[in-house]
Amino acid sequence: MSHIRHIHVACAIIENDGLVLAAQRSEAMSLPLKWEFPGGKIERGESPQECLQRELREEMCISVHIERRLPETSHHYEDFTITLYPFICRVDEGTITLNEHVAVRWVPPREMYSLDWAQADLPVIARYLTEKL
Repeated sequence: MSHIRHIHVACAIIENDGLVLAAQRSEAMSLPLKWEFPGGKIERGESPQECLQRELREEMCISVHIERRLPETSHHYEDFTITLYPFICRVDEGTITLNEHVAVRWVPPREMYSLDWAQADLPVIARYLTEKL
């Protein structure tokens, strides 16, 4: 049996005026054109919070204020496992600039399921909605 890669990813549920930010992956990324919460891989020696700030600076040129953490969730894809560490945040400074994603959209929470999300993000959405709605 081959060893399945396990990646740990911090992700941001960014709120603004009752809406949540969804980011669309580019065609060049794995899971092309799927929607996701922005964030990225946690590097060795980095906390999920530090990772989130770094990734959002790199990917979107913003810094965020982290309000709270939601429970992590894991999802098993065919060739890797991902554990997401979600944080509810709001933009502190900067203007969203897309360095990796092809699009972003501010979505009302009850319409989040209308987008084609990456599978790993679905349990995060479910948990978020149980707390919000």
